Amino acid sequence: MDPFATFDFADFWDDCEYSQQNYQEPPPSDALIAELQAELGYRIPDAYIALARRHNGGLLQRSCHPMDEATSWAEDHVQVCGLYALGRKKPYALGGEFGSRFMQEEWGYPDIGIVIADCPSAGHDLVMLDYRQCGPQGEPQVVHVDQEADYAITVVAPDFATFIHGLVDEEAFDDAAETLEIDLVTVDRGTLSPIVQRALDASAGVLPEGERALRALARRITEEKGFFALHADPDSHRMYDLMFWLYSQLTTATSFTHFVKLPAEQDDYATPCYELMLPFDLVVAPFGFKTGGFAPGFVEEWWDTRVAEGAIVPVEGGWRFSAAAEQALLDELKAVPGHAVV
Repeated sequence: MDPFATFDFADFWDDCEYSQQNYQEPPPSDALIAELQAELGYRIPDAYIALARRHNGGLLQRSCHPMDEATSWAEDHVQVCGLYALGRKKPYALGGEFGSRFMQEEWGYPDIGIVIADCPSAGHDLVMLDYRQCGPQGEPQVVHVDQEADYAITVVAPDFATFIHGLVDEEAFDDAAETLEIDLVTVDRGTLSPIVQRALDASAGVLPEGERALRALARRITEEKGFFALHADPDSHRMYDLMFWLYSQLTTATSFTHFVKLPAEQDDYATPCYELMLPFDLVVAPFGFKTGGFAPGFVEEWWDTRVAEGAIVPVEGGWRFSAAAEQALLDELKAVPGHAVV
């Protein structure tokens, strides 16, 4: 019996270009499903297969699931970005580049089952099928796993079908006014990443009011969105620009990945990287001025755009802003209205 025969899929999927390029695959064949089950070592639930026959993976519009127990995400719900396809061609598929085995082998997630969905934290928490109670051939629970809390596991739903039926739009948890108030305090007074602070100090002769400009741009983004997060809009691109320029005051990026990613085994702020400048902090040395997550696709789109424009150019040893692009950025930052930092 199809568990989604009467399910209302209106406004369930987000079939944007990014979803089509990174998540969605054609309906899986029986042979492909068998291959994935053999590789992963677990039986994929019938409901997961039934859903994939209809729509195989993708970003979600109904992206929140109510919770009785609080997690690092919220007291009353968890939010997911996209559901992994039963496939191996797209990056966010069970057998894809950033699929289930990758998250366990490279990110240290526990071998309790199958990773099926990512969260807005870009890898620092996710949703899994948990086979510990039922065994590899049984009907697994759906759980939330939080890397930042020593991989804490919290049950979301008793099975996959219940999980899908339970997803709702994030408007069901509308705390916009409270979120805005909290995030304005973050951008106005939150402590800066040690990397950002070092870069501001190093560039004080060129951008003497760098912290004021940074906080003013962040406040403008927060007031516009209602929360502090970066996407693909012009102000978000300007913030990526500023982070890259600050990063370049300390070192030269040899590649996009070199700029963005936290180096393997790094547990301090010694080596600059975007992940520790704005999205995330270290538990041993936290800071307050952060978004708490990011979508790598948005940052990569910004990078590709700036390279295509000739704003980010190859130099000896890597990539930096062109002189013209750097001057345009500095002129704009100096003109951003904002209060002096107290």
